[in-house]
Amino acid sequence: MQFTLWKNVNLHLEETTMMPSSIQQRLGDLRQFMAEHGLQAFVVPTTDPHASEYTPLHYESRKWLTGFSGSAGTAVVTLYDAALWTDSRYFIAAAEELRDTGIQLMKEGMNATPGIAQWLANQLRQGDCVGLDGMVNPVGVVQQLQHDLMPAGISVNCQWDPFESIWENRPPLPLDTIKVHPLQYAGEKAEDKTKRLRQRLSQRGCTGMLVSALDEIAWLLNLRGSDVHCTPVFVAYCLVAEEEVVLFADRRKISSDTLAYLSAAQIRLQEYSQIIPYLQKHPAGRMLFTQNVNASLYYAVEGHDIVMGDSPIAEMKAIKNPVECDGFRRAMERDGVALVQFLRWLKPAVQAGTETEISIGDKLRHLRSRQPLYQGLSFDTIAAYTHHGAIVHYEATPGSDIPLKPQGFLLLDSGAHYLDGTTDITRTIALGEPTQEEKFIYTLVLKGHIALSRCRFPSGSSGTQLDLAARYAMWQEGYNYGHGTGHGVGSFLCVHEGPHQIRMNYKSAPLSEGVIVTDEPGLYIEGKFGVRIENMLLCVPYKDSAFGTFVQFEPLTLCPIDTTPIDFSILTETERNWLNEYHAHVRDRLLPLLDDPDDSQWLIAATQPI
Repeated sequence: MQFTLWKNVNLHLEETTMMPSSIQQRLGDLRQFMAEHGLQAFVVPTTDPHASEYTPLHYESRKWLTGFSGSAGTAVVTLYDAALWTDSRYFIAAAEELRDTGIQLMKEGMNATPGIAQWLANQLRQGDCVGLDGMVNPVGVVQQLQHDLMPAGISVNCQWDPFESIWENRPPLPLDTIKVHPLQYAGEKAEDKTKRLRQRLSQRGCTGMLVSALDEIAWLLNLRGSDVHCTPVFVAYCLVAEEEVVLFADRRKISSDTLAYLSAAQIRLQEYSQIIPYLQKHPAGRMLFTQNVNASLYYAVEGHDIVMGDSPIAEMKAIKNPVECDGFRRAMERDGVALVQFLRWLKPAVQAGTETEISIGDKLRHLRSRQPLYQGLSFDTIAAYTHHGAIVHYEATPGSDIPLKPQGFLLLDSGAHYLDGTTDITRTIALGEPTQEEKFIYTLVLKGHIALSRCRFPSGSSGTQLDLAARYAMWQEGYNYGHGTGHGVGSFLCVHEGPHQIRMNYKSAPLSEGVIVTDEPGLYIEGKFGVRIENMLLCVPYKDSAFGTFVQFEPLTLCPIDTTPIDFSILTETERNWLNEYHAHVRDRLLPLLDDPDDSQWLIAATQPI
């Protein structure tokens, strides 16, 4: 599954299907608010007070304002103009959704596209003021914008949230129960995690840390929630000091069992709304803040001894312990069973003429839900048929849903949460006899997928150093893709997890033993089809030599790769051998778990050597 990071999650807000006239009315309401508060522009990001990739509905202000449903983008509104910046995953979808709204699409990464600060400098005059909501803008973003606009004499004010007044019937913050994540799946006690964290903080000369990222809080304290769509986190802050750990969360969300757990783990509970007063009254010595801490919180305690830096929790969380690694393997087996059941069902169902993009996604969700430890989808399924597959993060809606026919490509990107692991898999499936162009493109993507999966490399290498492997074959033919090649995956947590990534632009985070990353190159032929093939990989030891410690990838995902669209004339013997070995591995792991003889026969046929 792709990312910015990364994937479009359709939260099914009624407002996202509003007509352009409704969007223009909302822009008008925002402009009136701006005029009343002396603002000449306002910046609306996609995030929340915790710099989350996916947010509670309460913070979907950018989506409500613009009608653009993508998971990444920033809207900027002046008194007379409006623009929205988003990345290449959404160029096609955003152009359609922004049509006739008066909002200009800004294609990030294109040479002709100005940055937000540059655009504002051209739109505004000296002495003008740009507004932001400091609660949903990281302090690093605010400070950078201030720095970039200073030469133009434009100021920044981050004290306003206009959506509190202009967004009628704004969804409230969720009150879903926070649950304990059992040690049998977490593999390490919260007390031991906080002890390790304090050691890392001490090495940086810090005595405490404010943890604001929701997935880091959930991982650190072995707690899970359901405040965010498809993501088992909860709205909270956590303060880790020398002598205490304090969780700031709405007490109405804490059950008696969770309260007893917190007490036993010596985790104090404070109300979520008390984070700023508490920090002002109880400074925790020299505190580490990350650049993602929101600006309102940072400026409220600016006088304290604060060190800005990367979160040590992100790296700790990325390296899975043995219990988590085994949990992923078991979760992949159950997920693989559901996928085999689905794939055996798919083509006969399509030939019967009764299935659409939405209906097959519902079928796959149903099959997964029957598996033990299932907790829900890890993201909304992307079932993209024929030309929809070229829209990288297409997600079917009732208005776009189309029937599937026994021809063309189906790009299916899906995943699930289980108590012991999270899955993310993409397969491109030929529903009929593929064309020569489809075979050629499919095989280029497969070659890239295999090349990355086969990599052996020095432990600690950057994902950027490996990215070439996935792109090499397609580059030789003049093809490329705009998204990243791989992202981390949480253990019953966020399906997109950092800090490591595999992508063209430089990411320094290391890949080492215990790290999980996806392998998902793709190619997209606009108006025709898209191809993406994705497995999850675990970094495991390879060998120690005079040149250091080397690691390799263990494929975690257990699902056949469609061999029908392969152009064997451009597949090497090494690549054939890899695919045969992978399919033998899938067959050996899944066959003992299949109860239906028809499923077993399908799997045997789908994993035959080529």
